Amino acid sequence: MGLFSRRKRQEPEEIEGLGALELDSPEPDDAPEDEGAADDALPEDEPETEEEAPARGDHLEDGPYDEADAPDEDRIDLGGLLVPAIDGMESRMEVDQRTNAVTGANLVIEGSSLQVQAFAAPKSRGIWEEVRGKQARESVVKQGGTAETRPGAFGTELIARMPVKRADGRTAYRPARFIGVDGRRWSLRAVLSGKALADPEQARRFETLVSRLVVVRGAEAMAPQELIPLHLPGERPGLDQIRSGPLDPLARGPEITEIG
Repeated sequence: MGLFSRRKRQEPEEIEGLGALELDSPEPDDAPEDEGAADDALPEDEPETEEEAPARGDHLEDGPYDEADAPDEDRIDLGGLLVPAIDGMESRMEVDQRTNAVTGANLVIEGSSLQVQAFAAPKSRGIWEEVRGKQARESVVKQGGTAETRPGAFGTELIARMPVKRADGRTAYRPARFIGVDGRRWSLRAVLSGKALADPEQARRFETLVSRLVVVRGAEAMAPQELIPLHLPGERPGLDQIRSGPLDPLARGPEITEIG
């Protein structure tokens, strides 16, 4: 069965310009400790490209869905997002300590985490390309990291590596995969981290999860890039609630370590 925990955000390490979306999402407690693991976490460097995405994989469903188009399925109601109930999945909610507002959900499966959020978008155009290029990329680079675009399962993605200081004083780089999908007056953003970055089978599992998500935009007027409100789930099949203490936002995931 799945697990649910509520995380109070105390000192979030936000990427500037991305609102509530964080790069350093909390890693699962069983994240790998092997420093060399991250060497395989990302594909070899390639020139940046804006090529068309490859044909949609057979492992994907037709989503992420707008609420009006979603097929019947048992889902966890988070307000602006409906998440499929998956055995073994733990949902860790991001809660702003100052406002007590839920700002995101981390869906954790077997050592990997997918942080998901949905934002309002204009009727006439999507916003993922702009967010990816002018906000996410520039913010990563500004903070000393690297970022490049690559074709992904849902179109162009951003592969980022952010520097983190280790206890021994060395610098390590934490990788993350930014996925964006534009829908009907909304834009879904997901950040994948952990073991799935090095495991194609696990990566496909999370891609399937993204394709099963449902965005509940609502009819009210919202500014572009305004976070679509989320709330804590109640008792629902596929989710066991566990009220736990704050998660460690600096929990280590796979890293690429610099010597010296």
